[in-house]
Amino acid sequence: MPGAPNRPPEAAAAPAPPPAPAGDPAAKVLRRLVPSQVALLLDSWKGGAPPELLAPFEKAEAALAAGDAAGASGALDLLSIRFAEPRWPSLAEPFRRLRVAIPAPMPPQWDPEHALSAPEKELRRARRFADDQLRLAEGCAAWARQHGIEAAGFEPALAAARQALGAEGIPPEFYAAIDPFWATLRSRLPRPKAAGRAAVAAAADDG
Repeated sequence: MPGAPNRPPEAAAAPAPPPAPAGDPAAKVLRRLVPSQVALLLDSWKGGAPPELLAPFEKAEAALAAGDAAGASGALDLLSIRFAEPRWPSLAEPFRRLRVAIPAPMPPQWDPEHALSAPEKELRRARRFADDQLRLAEGCAAWARQHGIEAAGFEPALAAARQALGAEGIPPEFYAAIDPFWATLRSRLPRPKAAGRAAVAAAADDG
């Protein structure tokens, strides 16, 4: 058009990355509850799990049974913080991914993701969680096989989850494979038992 200023056309805004599949609230709880249960069954807990760790796990189980997914998630938040306490033996990989330490205060600009947009940050968090889910599922399946727990159907589910995570983002096929895995494994796991005080002290000293 005559007289119009010469300027490049404005680029269209990049679409926001799609959110990770929300899933059923109970299924979302099982993604954390079941690997936490296996972590409490590890041989590194001499004589059983410390009562301080078992209490929030049992609270999460009770909340889930009552249909309180938010309460179960809150109890698992507490368990993840307690897993990070230095008094316990260090959790082996991949179970140390269940630990959440309380970080020291720091300026926001020290966060390497500070400059990212909120959707980009959420997508990165969701992808890290999905990667951890696969590693935890593989670790739990290996533990189950080593401890004589029926592992039928585990490998096809894990293979489907691996294939799904090979794509960009988090395809819905990933959680379609991993959620039934957690539900099946939970039905086959024994309940963690509490250790006596002497066993807790010995485990802490060895850690």
